[in-house]
Amino acid sequence: MINRAKTATTANVGFTHEDFAKLLDKYDYHFSPGDIVAGTVFSIEPRGALIDIGAKTAAYIPIQEMSINRVDQPEEVLQNNETREFFILADENEEGQLTLSIRRIEYMRAWERVRQLQAEDATVRSLIFATNRGGALVRIEGLRGFIPGSHISTRKPKEELVGEELPLKFLEVDEDRNRLVLSHRRALVERKMNKLEVGEVVIGVVRGIKPYGAFIDIGGVSGLLHISEISHEHIETPHNVFNVNDEVKVMIIDLDAERGRISLSTKQLEAEPGDMVKDPQLVYAKAEEMAAKYREQLNAAPAVMEIPVAAVEEEEFEVPDAMEEAEIPEEVIAEAVAAEPEAVEEVIAEA
Repeated sequence: MINRAKTATTANVGFTHEDFAKLLDKYDYHFSPGDIVAGTVFSIEPRGALIDIGAKTAAYIPIQEMSINRVDQPEEVLQNNETREFFILADENEEGQLTLSIRRIEYMRAWERVRQLQAEDATVRSLIFATNRGGALVRIEGLRGFIPGSHISTRKPKEELVGEELPLKFLEVDEDRNRLVLSHRRALVERKMNKLEVGEVVIGVVRGIKPYGAFIDIGGVSGLLHISEISHEHIETPHNVFNVNDEVKVMIIDLDAERGRISLSTKQLEAEPGDMVKDPQLVYAKAEEMAAKYREQLNAAPAVMEIPVAAVEEEEFEVPDAMEEAEIPEEVIAEAVAAEPEAVEEVIAEA
């Protein structure tokens, strides 16, 4: 009787690795790249970690995929027995092992945050960590952002800006194209715009002359005096009227906060057509008087009067990717597969 009881008990409780594998097959768990799953860390390796996500074989997360930021040791991010979310980065390899990522989840959430910041038209601050021929690079919520050179409003050479913190506005947030473009100029213009009004006369300095107009520095921000707004008289080129470093009086005719542009005019300050070409000093002397008349007309007929806004050719630039792709070396994954396979199966069998 005793022997038969022992035999019956042993038969009832016996549960082998094959039985566990059959049980997994019965429940038919499916994991696909792009899924976000819960997993528990049970073995930290020199360049990664083994994660139990309920699959037949332990999944692996390489150190390159542990964070949006640089990680030198896996222990900086993960601890044994810690449970958290993981992104399935790659399908099963030949050993049936999935590759995981935390970095991708952080990127997804970073894009959500910058889209929200853009929707709120928020001003953010960030340090420049590098410059290139086209502009400067910053990090916003861990994403790599690009500031085109034309949107950096400072007299310092770009190379000297590394390490400097700048206020920035969003120009483009495009996760599909992996583009995050920002503007320092727009942030400064917005700040300056809070103190400026359309119809106001300001003193500026000519900082650059192009075929289509002159760029005027007014208190640290740049405004455009389009060639069509220099005089009522036809002008072949702005060089016929201005030189770089000339001090000028101009009137503000448009403030475009969304595009970070200030449009200026001297034409509206002319008492007689052509005064700006014949005698600029006369125009400057009567500037406040003419501006007052302009404001009266603007207030009297706002629905009729059209304020010309100059079009500026947009600079073309190559935007670096916002999300820096981290390649996972094959030898790293191979090392994980070879790491104590018996221990991996034992932990899963006990789950």
